[in-house]
Amino acid sequence: MPSVVKALLVVAAAAAGAAVLVELVHWLVVRFGRRNAIAADLARTAHRPFLATVTLFAVQQAIRGGAGDFPLRGALLHLLVILCITAVAWLVAALVLVLEDAALARWRTDVPDNLKHRRFKTQVVILRRVTVAAIVVLTLGVVLMTFPDIRTLGASVLASAGLVSVVAALAAQSTLGNLFAGLQLAFNNAVRVDDVVVVEGEWGRIEELTLTYVAVQIWDDRRLVLPTSYFTTKPFQNWTRTGSAVLGTAEFDVDWSTEVEPLRAELRAVCEGSEMWDGRVCVLQVTDAVGGMIRLRALVSASDAAALWDLRCLVRERLVTYVWERQRESLPRFRAEMAGSGAPATGGGAGRSGPEAGGAANEPRLPGRDDRVFSGGDDGEARGAVFAGPPDAERHSGRTAGPGDEGVARDGGTGVRGTRRR
Repeated sequence: MPSVVKALLVVAAAAAGAAVLVELVHWLVVRFGRRNAIAADLARTAHRPFLATVTLFAVQQAIRGGAGDFPLRGALLHLLVILCITAVAWLVAALVLVLEDAALARWRTDVPDNLKHRRFKTQVVILRRVTVAAIVVLTLGVVLMTFPDIRTLGASVLASAGLVSVVAALAAQSTLGNLFAGLQLAFNNAVRVDDVVVVEGEWGRIEELTLTYVAVQIWDDRRLVLPTSYFTTKPFQNWTRTGSAVLGTAEFDVDWSTEVEPLRAELRAVCEGSEMWDGRVCVLQVTDAVGGMIRLRALVSASDAAALWDLRCLVRERLVTYVWERQRESLPRFRAEMAGSGAPATGGGAGRSGPEAGGAANEPRLPGRDDRVFSGGDDGEARGAVFAGPPDAERHSGRTAGPGDEGVARDGGTGVRGTRRR
């Protein structure tokens, strides 16, 4: 009985001394944290694991050195060893999280032009999960190795590790595939946290990216959860792959008698009067003329996908209102010719200028033209050079490629996504 009382007194004294020491260090770190963000985060995150580690270590050493012999001493020391290993792993994980939070604080994503910041955040988030998982696995292995029977068993297990690894890989190939896909996504920059994507026909942003799944926040606040291997095996659209600025379209059909220039001027007025337009692209073009109607496409640009959606809706609304109020005769109509009427066919293009009359084709290229996407200005010329492709026989012959030679592939209003050579 005296040995048990002595052991309890030693344990209590060691725990009290460890608690006083930890609280003193914590007070100093808090004082320093008033001037340093890392120290403040360290005081909040690492206080409890540091208290547990120091207290358990002090109690273990006190029992070994001053408690003497008492019943169940060996079992208690073994338990304290296991608890110390767990507490140290907890402390290491807390320190790693503090360092990662400090790195993320220096690379904030709520700033303009945050492409590099989002890439770094994605890599740090993935590495955090890998680090925590590795610490847990290593801790479990060290704890198991404290049992003599497990150490003996380990030698025989290692001898057959090759066969076991093959069987495990075959049984968990889907899970392992997602794990490797998660690591691949963290460093190949195919998709990052806060990227705007179109997946499975849904438009949204990458909300969470883990080693096994990716959560996509849909525009209507639904969540689409996909395995990470989806983004390495299937095609998807990434609107912010190289930047957040995007192009979008608003299309509508009107009659052939429509005057395009007033609509082009109205589009320019709408864009310049909206804070959602980023000042890059504001173009109105006739993209089709079949079925008795012409198709007008308004191509506009915005700094991000959310602003682009609202800008497209605004452009569509204002142009429809303009046509209804000022060019009502331009509304789509269907024409029919009665058999035997004897009415001569009339040409709808009389009196209008065209390439044959030396009209628009001979006009000089001026910057800021609202009827051209791939020419007519520095931005348009740069865009045209990107989609022109390598020189071919047609271009060597002296003919300049332009929108007539490049078929623009539409993608649900996302703007230019691909080209095809006629």
